[in-house]
Amino acid sequence: MFALYKKEFIQFFSSPVGYIALAVFFLLNSLFLWIIEGNYNIPNSGFAELTPFFQLAPWILMFVISAISMRSFSEELKSGTIETLLTKPITKIKIILAKFLAVWSVSLIMLIPTFIYVISINQLSMEGQHPDTGIIFSGYMALFLLTGIFSAIGVFSSLLFNSQVNAFLIALVLMFLLFYGLEGIGNFNLLGSMDYYFQKMSLDYHYSNIIKGLIKLSDIIFMLSVGAIFIIISNNILNKKIN
Repeated sequence: MFALYKKEFIQFFSSPVGYIALAVFFLLNSLFLWIIEGNYNIPNSGFAELTPFFQLAPWILMFVISAISMRSFSEELKSGTIETLLTKPITKIKIILAKFLAVWSVSLIMLIPTFIYVISINQLSMEGQHPDTGIIFSGYMALFLLTGIFSAIGVFSSLLFNSQVNAFLIALVLMFLLFYGLEGIGNFNLLGSMDYYFQKMSLDYHYSNIIKGLIKLSDIIFMLSVGAIFIIISNNILNKKIN
C-alpha cells in the first residue's frame, strides 16, 4: 500500500499538476484576503484574524481538490491499467486508501504556504494584542478534516467515470451539495421540522462550529464519518466494476 501511495504522491509533483494546484490555491486565497475588495479582505475588516481565510478556503478547495483527484481512477479505467494494478498483492480497499491518502497529502501540503497569513496578522495586530491561537488551531483542524472529506469525494467520483472531466464535475457538485446545498435547502424553511435536520447534515454546519473554536466531538465524528462513508462506497463500486 505504501508503495502505491508513494507512486501516486510523487506522480502529482512529477508533472505540473501538483505545482499548479499549490499555486492556484495560494494565489486565489491571497487575492481575496489581501487585495480584492470584499467581505474576505482582512486589512479592510479592521480585525487581525484568519476567520475570512477559513470561510473562503472551502470554496476554493472544492475546485482544486476536484481537479487533483479526477485522474485517480478515471485514467486507470480509461487506459485499462486498473487490471494490471489489481494483479499486485494488494487488496482493493488498500488501493483506494493509497489513492485517497495521496490526494489528501497534496491537499494538506497546499495549506502549508498559508501559514504566512498567521505571520501577517501577527504583524498587523496592535502591540500587546496577538491573534487568538486557539481559533487559528481550530480553523486549521477544520480544514484538515474538510480536505479529507473532499479527497474521499474526489476519489469516489473518479471511480464513476472514465472521463476526467465528468469526474471533476461530479466531485464539484457533490462537494457543493454536502457543504452548502443541504444547509441551503434547510434555510428555505419549506420542510417544517425537517429544515433543522437538513442544516445539521450540512458539512458547513459542523465546519463552522469548529472554525469558531467550538471543538465538539460530535462535529469531528460527523466529518470523519462522511469521509469514511465515501471510502466504503468507493470500495463497493470498485468491487462491482472488477467482478
